[in-house]
Formats: sequence, structure tokens, C-alpha cells
Amino acid sequence: MPWIVGVSGASGTPYAAAVLRALLAVGESVDLVVSRASRLTLLDETGISFRDAHWQHDLREWLARGADGKPGTFDVDVSGVRHWSAGDLAAGPSSGSYPTKGMLIVPASTACVAGVALGLSKDLLQRTASVTLKERRRLVVAVRETPLDGRTLRHLVTLDDAGASVVPASPAFYAGATHIQDLVDFVAGRVLDAAGVPHDLYRRWRGDLGGARPTT
Repeated sequence: MPWIVGVSGASGTPYAAAVLRALLAVGESVDLVVSRASRLTLLDETGISFRDAHWQHDLREWLARGADGKPGTFDVDVSGVRHWSAGDLAAGPSSGSYPTKGMLIVPASTACVAGVALGLSKDLLQRTASVTLKERRRLVVAVRETPLDGRTLRHLVTLDDAGASVVPASPAFYAGATHIQDLVDFVAGRVLDAAGVPHDLYRRWRGDLGGARPTT
């Protein structure tokens, strides 16, 4: 069964790329839903146009790019990915009878959070998230916004009450980050932790103060 990865329009496409690479690296299959708004963000942040007719080429180019924007940083096999158009409300993941392990929304915009919390199902991403919740499957929402107002906080509480894991895209520094990719990988790793997917994206806390500092 696949994991569904939904990419909404919030800034943070490197987070989604890191999650996708990690899932594929451990042999997981992925159903990918890229919202219309996220395609504008992806174009702005990377210069890559994500096109339904050429999604494999565009996805491969996206996942090969490092968090610093350098192309060709990673070598990624995207054969384990199935893409569904965000406007296709008849797609497999729109139904509870379509078997999945759960869904990761990364990054999640406040508009996406509101749509899922209110059950709007305005596109395939929101519909799939609603299906994931009603089927009691794992839903991880990596919200990426600051500051958060009261409405969004209430929506996040609604998602938590419904059984979702809310994982703010908040990098930590105790893991010894020396590059922007390290900070991105920390957030991606915490998303995967919430989903129960093994990875080696960041150095875990072992109880030793300063243990992540480089030795000289």
C-alpha cells in the first residue's frame, strides 16, 4: 500500500522533496498530489514547472535539487511514485475503499489546514485528507506558517482532535546542522517519525549535551 503525499501551496517545497526522497529510499510507494497553488510555489522556489503531462520528468528534476537550489544534488528513482492530478476528484485516493498507509501533507498551508479541518474537499488533496481521517488512517500535517492566528490554531486543534498529527515545520539545531539541507532534513525526519517511517535524515538526541558539535 502507498503513502499519499500531498503538497499544498505554502512555502517549503524542499520539505516535500526531502520527505519524498526518504520514502522512496526505504522502498515505500507513493501516491503524489500536488495542488495548483503549490505549483506556483514550486516554480517560484525552484524554477521548475510541475506539469501533469510531464510529471515524471518534472518530479525527477525537483527531487534531484538540493535545499540550496543546486541541481543534480541527489540521484532519485521516481518509479515508485504514482501521480494524481489535484483536480481529479474521481482519483483512487478520493475513496475510502482505496487502500493506503496514510497521508502526509508537507508543507501544509493555512488554507489547506482550514479546508481539511472544515471538510471542504475543494480539491483532491483536501478530499484525500478527509478520507484519511474518516478511515482512521494516519494523517500528518506539516503546517508551515508564522505567525499563527486564532482561526488557524483552532483548525489545528480540530485536526488533532480528529486524530491527525500536527508537525510544525520548525527546524532544530541540536542535531549539529551545518547546511540548509540539514535543517530541511530535520523537519522531514520529524514528519516521517510521526508517520512511523524509518529514516536516517537527522542525528537523534542521545542525552549528551554538545554531542552533535563537530570535533576539532
